[in-house]
Amino acid sequence: MNITKSLMLGTAAGFVALSGAQAADLPVKAKAVEYVKICSLYGAGFYYIPGTDTCLRIGGALRLDTAFNGTTYDVPFWQGGANGAGSYNRNYFSTRERLNLFLDTRTSTEYGVLRTYANLQFDFAQGRENIAGGFVENDFLFIQFAGFTFGKAVSQFDPQWALAKPYISSGFLAGSNDATGIPQIAYTASFGNGVSATISLEDAQPYRTAGVINASQPFAVPFLAAGITPGYGTSANTFLGNASGGDHVPDIVGNIRLDQAWGSLHFGAAAHEVHGTYYTPASSDSGHPESTWGYAVTGAFELKNLPTGVGDSLKVEATFANGAAKYVWGGTWDSAGAGRFAIANGGTIGFGYILDGVYSGTSAANGTSISKSNAWDVSAYYEHYWTPAWRTSVFGSYSTISYGSGDLALTTAILGGVAPPPGFGTSKLAVAQIGTRTAWTPVQNLTLSAEFIYTHLDQNYSGTFVSSNVPGYGANYPFTIKDQNAYNGAVQILRSF
Repeated sequence: MNITKSLMLGTAAGFVALSGAQAADLPVKAKAVEYVKICSLYGAGFYYIPGTDTCLRIGGALRLDTAFNGTTYDVPFWQGGANGAGSYNRNYFSTRERLNLFLDTRTSTEYGVLRTYANLQFDFAQGRENIAGGFVENDFLFIQFAGFTFGKAVSQFDPQWALAKPYISSGFLAGSNDATGIPQIAYTASFGNGVSATISLEDAQPYRTAGVINASQPFAVPFLAAGITPGYGTSANTFLGNASGGDHVPDIVGNIRLDQAWGSLHFGAAAHEVHGTYYTPASSDSGHPESTWGYAVTGAFELKNLPTGVGDSLKVEATFANGAAKYVWGGTWDSAGAGRFAIANGGTIGFGYILDGVYSGTSAANGTSISKSNAWDVSAYYEHYWTPAWRTSVFGSYSTISYGSGDLALTTAILGGVAPPPGFGTSKLAVAQIGTRTAWTPVQNLTLSAEFIYTHLDQNYSGTFVSSNVPGYGANYPFTIKDQNAYNGAVQILRSF
């Protein structure tokens, strides 16, 4: 009896042990692993990088543009010559495809948010690349920490809505150009209630330097006019009359801002170093003019949610510059290296130069100091939402530049060293533009838009030039100098994500 009982108990214990061993070998449903954890600290689209406390957002846009009677960026045909407004050889339309990608990382620290940001563009533009070419553009690359900004970012001179102007064209003249950022070291102090101030050192090359000329040197690309060889540059950024070189001193920039739900106020200022090169370029023994300082000041405001409708906005900005012309004459049509604006249309032409200053002389004994230019502009943008899906903007600008005591030297240089005849005029230049854009967003993050821009070039020269070197017009082509008009437009499809 006892033997039977012991046998039964032993067998039961064996079954229990066996069952436990088998149970240990069976698969057990594991707790779900959260590979992507949403980060709600900095708005929609951020998630935690696994294993870290850093939040990351990846986004971008695909942009398809077609411009009519203008260059790729919907810029009027400033070049004159073969691409002139009336030239048969011009592109009647230009296309561009662009993929934009950005990375935005943020980490909370005891010093505030540590942020890194990169914005990259992958472009293909008609007439610029080969059949499968293209290029990569680095627009914004910066680190922000404890109030500091290091790297390529929107200039502290400009209002922070500089990238949110309601148009397609980046060739519209609207003050300084921030389309691709300005290298800088900046510090921002916040005082509460939306008030902040920033001081920064910004790289003046290439967007902030318009160049200077030595008016005693002949311009490289001449017109021929009644035996006179005027110096009219026909290629942007390669104007060989430029007599400045090197990046000597960064621009010193500061601003004061007020940001509120109703809009914003912005006041900015910049100090800009201006220098030339040797009076005789081939000889350092000839000396050079002393460098000088130019400056620029700006004021801007934005009004949101106007009585005209929900989402409506008005943006206005005005800038004055002395010896710092590129703070006024910006846009994609970048005239770094002594630029000129020109439109050639049939038998007429109008032109002018955008320079920081003018000097003259062949040695220190007869050389002059740099005479700085004066420039100013005002621009305004109004956008109205007809419905949440439809909106229309109207925008306009007026930009002007003059050369004061340097005017005669500049005009003489344009005429190849010959004093201008009576009634020839001055080197003052102005450009007025007005445009409109209508955009439709049928579904979220997809926008189709179209715009039209009218440009008037107002210059102060008069007379006739006989040119032997403007492409598309033949040898010894006679041009009557007069004001010019240009019309251009664009359509765009933008898919953001």
